[in-house]
Amino acid sequence: MYSKADLKALKQEFWTSFGKSFPQKWTLYNTKIKGLEFKFYFDKNTAMVCLDIDHNLERRMELWDKISALKTVIQEDYIPEAQFEELYKLSEYKDVSRVFISIDQVSIHNKNTWQKAMVFLSQGMQRFESFFEDFKDYLSDS
Repeated sequence: MYSKADLKALKQEFWTSFGKSFPQKWTLYNTKIKGLEFKFYFDKNTAMVCLDIDHNLERRMELWDKISALKTVIQEDYIPEAQFEELYKLSEYKDVSRVFISIDQVSIHNKNTWQKAMVFLSQGMQRFESFFEDFKDYLSDS
């Protein structure tokens, strides 16, 4: 069991190591499309790469409809294992719409799984960003 300080240090060590191992300028929050952002996630059970739509309900549904219209393209040409969740609960107070990929059997608590998680995160985000580059004009038309 880790203390809060130990867990914070462990997370910082992972993300610093990830940045050094895969030095790339990721798009993440800088999509220039209000409410659309990319995220990395890694905890004690799972690593995920996500495209989140996080805005008021009207804007979220507008972007979700556009993403949903591209579902076949996304799964056939970019991210075959992508999962689509129109209503994804982040917490009891926060919902987003999310497209994501994930792997299990990795843990931020187990440094022996870090390399596998890092490769997954990097390759996954590259595929998400490739899709985004090809369709950002369509997604930004609102």
